[in-house]
Amino acid sequence: MLRLVTLILLCATPLAAQTDARVPASQAEISLSFAPVVKATAPAVVNIYASRVVEERLSPFAGDPFFDQFFNGFGQSQPRVQNSLGSGVIVSSEGIVVSNYHVVGQATEIRVVLNDRREYAAELILGDEESDLAILRLQDAADLPALEFRNSDEVEVGDLVLAIGNPFGVGQTVSSGIVSGLARSSVELGRGYFIQTDAAINPGNSGGALVDMQGRLVGINTAILTRSGGSNGIGFAIPANLVQTVVAQAEAGGARFERPWAGVQGQAMDAGLAAAMNLARPDGVLLVDLHPESPFAAAGLRAGDVVLSVAGAPTNTPQEMMFRLAALGVGATVPVTYLDEEGTQTVEVTLIAAPETPARDPLTITENVALRGLSVARINPALIAELGLAMESSGVAVTQVRDLAAQVGLRPGDVLLAINERPVTLPQDVAEAAREPTRRWAIDVNRGGQIVRLRFRL
Repeated sequence: MLRLVTLILLCATPLAAQTDARVPASQAEISLSFAPVVKATAPAVVNIYASRVVEERLSPFAGDPFFDQFFNGFGQSQPRVQNSLGSGVIVSSEGIVVSNYHVVGQATEIRVVLNDRREYAAELILGDEESDLAILRLQDAADLPALEFRNSDEVEVGDLVLAIGNPFGVGQTVSSGIVSGLARSSVELGRGYFIQTDAAINPGNSGGALVDMQGRLVGINTAILTRSGGSNGIGFAIPANLVQTVVAQAEAGGARFERPWAGVQGQAMDAGLAAAMNLARPDGVLLVDLHPESPFAAAGLRAGDVVLSVAGAPTNTPQEMMFRLAALGVGATVPVTYLDEEGTQTVEVTLIAAPETPARDPLTITENVALRGLSVARINPALIAELGLAMESSGVAVTQVRDLAAQVGLRPGDVLLAINERPVTLPQDVAEAAREPTRRWAIDVNRGGQIVRLRFRL
């Protein structure tokens, strides 16, 4: 509880007059309490119990690319039930609940317990690992308390917020704080874009609610930065605008979150770039490359242009720009303001899903050959987005490696160039090259812009 202490100067007045009860004359004389906000919001925050069956490897060499071939079958794996504990937020009275993907992803059984001890079985109707969001539907639920979304673009640093969840499994807990930062993104946090708060968030709070003083949902708590495992006052929440878009797709029947495809690669402006481009401030995202089918390219943007805002909201990092697009959703037409050689321009950009042309023609090698366990696909814009490939990528990319393919050093995202000097342009080329009757192999790949040759002998 946050308490405002008011210093009252005592006057020479009769004791009876000093002790008479009266209505406070100003806001400063009122002792503040978050109790009304908690009463309104806590019933919509739930505890989530998820379990999944995992294979526990008993051999210390299991999975090792070298020793596994000698100890194959030694120490057979055993199924083990793995439990996870987290929180969730009811956003629809019909039983739609938002949580984190890392809480319920891959779960075989999900139970949701409300604040009033009612308990429901739940099913995962949409999961998105990249945004760490999961949408659940409670079975046989109706007329449940639900939170209203707030426009998270209106949140400001310094706003009071409450974090509600079930830390450490002790039961529903409320902590108070402020919004301590916006537009947070870093290597530690992954590819996301977050609201930062100093409200205490601890393990078990994942998937819980970050609410404002009107009881509206500001974000879904997802991560903390810590060395000790406990809260150090740096917690992160997924903004409500993105959550709302993901929920809308789930309610419309989507099994996975379809995010808009920009078809661009960019970098944040810094002082050096701004000086080189004669800009007063290092604002915006510099476009380094654009795919020929990019909706930004179709609207007239080119490499070297600087995107300043999307739908009126600033974009100062690539992560922030991608968040803006994801929150707007596929099909939206939005104004994009950018800077080119002629000055500041504004154009309308229609947001599209990443095209699946040409067809992927996926292929997995299952024969007993040198590249057994290798999965490949023809590169198209959708695969470029999934694997994070360079915009100019073409040909065939590795999508998954198992068995022998994993042992020889291939990785998902490798673009295959040649196998034993035979050029690779289609997935079928890989299958044909893998059947070559030889024990000496040389595979040329483009790995993150570097040409790598993998040599091995079987």
